[in-house]
Amino acid sequence: MGIADGTPTTGLFQSGGLSSLAVGVWLRETSVPARHYLADLGQSDRAEIDALASSLRDSGADVVVVDLRAAMAAVASDLLRYRARHDGGYWNTTGASRFVLVSELLPLMRADGCETFVHGCVGGGNDQRRFARYGGQVAPGMARVEPWTDPGALGRFPDRTAMAAAVARSGLRLDRGSAADRSTDANLAGASHESAELEDLATPVTRLRPRWSAWPHEAPADPETVTITFRDGRVADVEGSGPDPVAWMAAANTVGARHGVWLRDVVERRIIGTVCRGIYESPGLELLERAWTRILQAGLDAAGRELYDRLAAVLGAAVYEARWLDPAAQAAREAIDRLVGDLSGSVTLSVHRGVARPEGMKAASHVVQQTRFGSGGNRWSREGEGHA
Repeated sequence: MGIADGTPTTGLFQSGGLSSLAVGVWLRETSVPARHYLADLGQSDRAEIDALASSLRDSGADVVVVDLRAAMAAVASDLLRYRARHDGGYWNTTGASRFVLVSELLPLMRADGCETFVHGCVGGGNDQRRFARYGGQVAPGMARVEPWTDPGALGRFPDRTAMAAAVARSGLRLDRGSAADRSTDANLAGASHESAELEDLATPVTRLRPRWSAWPHEAPADPETVTITFRDGRVADVEGSGPDPVAWMAAANTVGARHGVWLRDVVERRIIGTVCRGIYESPGLELLERAWTRILQAGLDAAGRELYDRLAAVLGAAVYEARWLDPAAQAAREAIDRLVGDLSGSVTLSVHRGVARPEGMKAASHVVQQTRFGSGGNRWSREGEGHA
């Protein structure tokens, strides 16, 4: 069984972006039997994903569509609980999605008989290292192919314009955020935006086309209130969504996107030692972070909060650098779980034109609160203590 009899021996991580579609064309041209694994990470409506799968099948590709929204939402919940952010405070949605893809799809590829996996990530970039590191941990011994380090693939596709021409000739459907001059990597937790134009730090961020979100000046004139409930250190409800992370993540995304709460424009330090501009769209996590911050402020003492912030920085780097499974990251998560595992309460936010601010909070867990005016205005006391 294998290449000679046409059985797929290679599993391709197929995103629908220009690079991975071009890899699919290259594999077909080089007569490598491959199965395209197309993950639903919440990056698009299911109809768009199904249309992409249909266009791949029409071209003769073997395609499997896998629903990974629950896994992506669970990791998004971790990003928030552990505040796992990177340079400039942006959410590690791309790095987190690589963990989800590898940990969920490689076991499936192996079960389907694939001996090798292949991805379309830029040669020498962050994502190449993420796939390599997680691949070695999740499926040790499984070979990988990295086309954009292969002279044959580079000769066939020297640039994105050549990729776009080949993909168009094949009749394949591109993800709406991908083209020869720009690229969007999206999932339920957020999207990253790249283009040659935006790499120039002199380019205004307003040249960006958001995937889902309004700019603050385009948002509704009237503010909206949204109540977010936390139970045992995790989101339990967003305006009636219930505790399912897919549901509350979608609800938070809708509110944040509608009111222009989404943007991080940063110059980030990369795994490979360079810096580059990164523009990130995470409306749900940006919104939820405002409420989670109020819960942390009320629920942790000074020493606990200082430790939490230090551990959060460790975990932010771990997600970015593909070290989420390493012992240090596991220990940091366990420590934060001890700190926030009993924090509960609800926070009501007022959301208006790019700003989300707390309107009120009801604490369900123990909060040591001091008062001044409540004790007569001339001394401090803990809330609930009697007056002398």
